[in-house]
Formats: sequence, structure tokens, C-alpha cells
Amino acid sequence: MADANFLSSTTSSPKSANIEGYKVLRQTYMLLAMTVTWSALLAGVSLMLAPPPMFGLLALVAGFFTLWRLHKVAHTSAALGWVFAFTGLLGFSLGPTLGMYLQSASGGMVIVHALGTTGAIFLTLSGYTLISKKDFSFLGGFLSVGLWVLIGALVFSLVAGLFGVQISGMHLAISSMAVVLFSGFILYDTHRILSGGETNYVLATVSLYLSIYNLFVHLLALFGFADD
Repeated sequence: MADANFLSSTTSSPKSANIEGYKVLRQTYMLLAMTVTWSALLAGVSLMLAPPPMFGLLALVAGFFTLWRLHKVAHTSAALGWVFAFTGLLGFSLGPTLGMYLQSASGGMVIVHALGTTGAIFLTLSGYTLISKKDFSFLGGFLSVGLWVLIGALVFSLVAGLFGVQISGMHLAISSMAVVLFSGFILYDTHRILSGGETNYVLATVSLYLSIYNLFVHLLALFGFADD
């Protein structure tokens, strides 16, 4: 395919890998800023339209279909369109959740606190990785295991809820674990980009976007719990 390396860079030495890493990171941050803004706009549209919660779930499912498609065309120019489709759908899926929080008197402040904390965590961890230049590759194994544990806990919680079983503190524990886990992914993915481990800025953007998205969702749950 003619554009097989459209979004990738190649390196031939540690020095060039470092230079390319910073180049990919700049491209990633630019695209990340655009996709986060686009996602926020679609969340606002969803909030104004006030669709039933099922529409939010459908948008989330459709979003992960676009993610599958995005990985299929990740090294072609078509990837840019798919990344905006993916982040737009995930943003739209947040509408019903945000609407639910806004129904309470302090729901607006809960959303603001979650947004501010998400931004602070991302900027702090990304900045620390850039300044310290520490090697966070050792986190890869721990994060992979942690992700599977989190998925297992979410599935268990969902199944228990379907049978009417409520486990005290389960949702709080899951959200707390998710905040720690996706904070670790920000460190790991930022280092991976800088070190040349990820040379495709669209895939790098998706990884960081998912960490930001999940951080916001679970911080929203934690702040909501604290407010209650």
C-alpha cells in the first residue's frame, strides 16, 4: 500500500530515536487537543439533545467498533477520520451521564472538579515524564495485569447488579483502581512515545485519549460519591 507508513516514523540510532520521539509527541499532543475538544463538543450536543441512556450506550458500543476499524487502517491517511469518529462517539456517549449529574444541585461542581482533576493529573504526569526522562517501561506488565483485573471487576459488578446483588463499596473500589491504573498508563504511554516505542501519532493519541476519558469518568464517579 502506497501510504502504509503515512503516520509512522523510522529511526536508525538512539539519538534519532529521541528526536523522532519528541516529534511524534508534538504531533500527538496537537491531535489529542483537537480530539478532546471535539469530544467535549459532542458531549455538549448530547447533553442538549438529552437522548435516553440507551443512546449513550449505543454510542459507546459504536465507538469501540470505530476503534477496531481505526486499528485496521492505522498506518493510512484514513486513520485521521476514524480517530475523530471514535472520539466523537465516546464524547456523545457521555451526554446521558452528565445529564444525570446535572439533575442534582451540586452536579455542575462535581463535573467541574472531575474535569479539573483530570487535566491536572494529565499535565502533571506528562510533564514529570518529560522533565525526569525516567524509564517507565517497567510498568507495562503491571498495567496489563491491572487492566484485566479491572475488566474482571467491572464484569463481576455488572453481573451482580443484574441479579440484584449490591456489594458495598464495590463501585468506589473500581473507580479508585481505575484512576490509579490510567494514571500509570499516562506515564507509560508518554515514555513509550518519547523512547520511540510508538511511532504512529494517531495510535499514540488514542492511547492517551482513552486514559483521559477513563480518568474523567471514574473521577466523576468518585466526586459524585463524595458529594452524596
